[in-house]
Amino acid sequence: MPELPEVEIAARLIGAAVAGAEIESALTPGINALRTFDPPLNTIEGRALTGIERRGKLFIVGVDGDLSLLIHLMSAGRLQLFHARASLRDKTSRLLLRLTDGRELRLREFGTKQAAWVKLYTPEGLAADEQITTMGPEAYPDPPPLRSRLHVARPLHGLLRDQRVIAGIGRSWVDEILHAAKLSPFKRGSDLADDELERLRSAIVACLGAALEYYEQHVTLPIPDKLPMPLSVHRRNGEPCPRCGDELEAVFYEDYVMCYCPTCQTEGKLLKDRRLSRLLK
Repeated sequence: MPELPEVEIAARLIGAAVAGAEIESALTPGINALRTFDPPLNTIEGRALTGIERRGKLFIVGVDGDLSLLIHLMSAGRLQLFHARASLRDKTSRLLLRLTDGRELRLREFGTKQAAWVKLYTPEGLAADEQITTMGPEAYPDPPPLRSRLHVARPLHGLLRDQRVIAGIGRSWVDEILHAAKLSPFKRGSDLADDELERLRSAIVACLGAALEYYEQHVTLPIPDKLPMPLSVHRRNGEPCPRCGDELEAVFYEDYVMCYCPTCQTEGKLLKDRRLSRLLK
């Protein structure tokens, strides 16, 4: 799932490349992709793109005339800029903005769920969107004081991924952050001591910042279908821990995996594997 670093690097690179480009046509081959009807999508045809911003894990594509396309990639989407135009039969395409200079800005989605979406808004509509109004403060570059955000009795792994609590972190980077902070993914936010909160805040800034620096050096346009994510813990179960050398473990859920180091994070305790738990019922 694209998270803050992946959305940010795409917004930076594509936003700089398309600023001032005029939209020739706007198409939605993904029939479920467009989630608004007023103003209609063809309103943006003939207008210039003004840039791209990021809010949490969302793109805000600016269009001349105070219009904005709010885009959520969900778990398998990509926003990409190409010099060649795609066929309307491309099964990955959800939104095609064809530019007058021959390029094309595409929202593509890999897989079969068709969950990625686009909304076209006026400033008032954007400000009232539920995704925006309920979103917590940004995780990077200056996360908020964590005591006020993580005071509830919920496990950190889920709490940090809750976009209402703090915006931008998902399944991949939460594993990296908790490993860097030497905290168990099942430790409750309300149980964190002051030094643990400080370690966690520092880990958020360090991990997300390092990822962005890596992408700045290694990612260019067009944004690849699969980014070279610099992960050392997530989905590395069975490999040596990059800090202590012991074996990384994992907890498997229905649609994702959580990875951790027992030595560094859980005082040597192995967390219950949900796959085995289901078999024992």
